[in-house]
This record gives sequence, structure tokens and C-alpha cells, in this order.
Amino acid sequence: MRITRTLGAALLALGLAAGPAAADSASPSPSDDDGAPTEAGTSFRTATEIDQDQTATANGSAGDYLYWSFPADTGQRPTVRATVRLPETHAAETWQLDVYDGLRRRQPCQYGAQTRTAAADAASVELACTLRTVRAWAEPWANDPLPGTYYVRLTATGLRTGDLGLPVGAEIRVESKDIGGSAAVDGSLGEPLVPGIAVTSAREDEDDSPAAVLSAIDPDDGWASGWWSDRWVWTGVGGALAALAGVAGYRLTRGPGRPSRVPPGV
Repeated sequence: MRITRTLGAALLALGLAAGPAAADSASPSPSDDDGAPTEAGTSFRTATEIDQDQTATANGSAGDYLYWSFPADTGQRPTVRATVRLPETHAAETWQLDVYDGLRRRQPCQYGAQTRTAAADAASVELACTLRTVRAWAEPWANDPLPGTYYVRLTATGLRTGDLGLPVGAEIRVESKDIGGSAAVDGSLGEPLVPGIAVTSAREDEDDSPAAVLSAIDPDDGWASGWWSDRWVWTGVGGALAALAGVAGYRLTRGPGRPSRVPPGV
């Protein structure tokens, strides 16, 4: 009976501890897109900053390179989706969506249609790229995605001369799935991989010259905000069950208590 009460108390405590984890891993509600960017950059340095769960739009010309950037933190698995609205008349053309990390290393897509060919006179084409889970730490030689700024590049390849410069519209959205403790590692970066110079300076010094600042984009609740994961819960559950199993095994193997010795002649 004592073991049963102890087990119940341990599970109750672990259940209360798991409450914050469930709250942290809940899917965020889509954010209001009021004030979302309506233009794209033309290079890594001029990439337009967007937040996750925000739909950005941009107008451009076929043959242009369109760039956006967004933050991704530890434990997230980002998915980038893009829709390109094409002119009424055009030849078949191939569009490609590339994602780069803070070191400008091209990241492979775990799944998704990263490259698609739009048939002649098609109204639009949709692309998607789901990255691998962002890790807190990796070996220097590895190409694993790490927390920091990520860049999205959207462009058309193999265009015919007659289609160059035709007006196109783009819509892009980034969403992430919180993977949790299954992707946790025993290490972390000193700082997230963010650009050293912002696209536009946040302030100017007394000489009215631009000042170097970090990128203005970061997760809503700060970098490395996902330190809590279900890995802590299952580690605690495993430790509690191991301790209870040890106590139960000891009580079972000890056997019945020895009778007290009664002195002879009493």
C-alpha cells in the first residue's frame, strides 16, 4: 500500500511538471498579417525580414531573385511555402525555392516540392520546403541546421527570352512544428547565427553614419526559448519508476521478518 501511495504521488508531481511543457509545445495561433511585408529583397544583404506565421507578399519580374529572411530556433522544423502568381500569357517555366542558414549554406529539404514547372499559361505555381529540425549544436564539419536567421530565395530558372521581365506576384509563409525532446542534444551555440549588419540600421550615431547592429528579427519569446521539452518529463518519469522498482524489489526479496529471539527459560 505504501508503494502504491508513493507511486501515485510521484506521477501526480510529474503530471504537474508536464503542464508547462504542454503549454510551450502547443501550436501557436496564426498571427495577424496586418503590417506584413509587401516587398522582397534582391540579395542576402537586402532580404526582407518576416516573422513565422506571417504571410508576406511581393511583386517582381520574371527572372528576378526574391529574398526573405526569418528566425528559426532550437527544436523547430520550419516549413516554407510559396505561391507565385504568373502573367496571363507565358511559356512553360520552372520556379525554384531555396533556403539557406545563417552561414548561407544551402539547406536540403526533408520533403516538399522545392522545384516545380508551371505549364504554359498556368495561373500560378506552388512550392514548399520542409527543413530538418533545427539543432542546438552540431560539429563544425556538419551541415545541420542551427538556430539563427534563415534566408529564402525564390526565382525562375530556364526562362525564355520573351518571358523575361514579365510581372509576377509572390506570396510566402513560414510555419514551424515544435519537435520537442526527441531532437534535443547535449550542447548549445554561444550565439545564434544572425547577420552582423542589419539591412537598415536601427540607429545612427552622432555623425549620422550607419551603425552596425544585429538583425532585428528573433523569436517572440527570445532565442533558445525552447529549453523545456518533454525530454525532461520522461527523464523524471524514468528516474521515479526506477527508484520505486528498487524499493519494491528490496521489499520482495527481503522476505518475512525474523522472529525475535526469546531467551531460554523465560
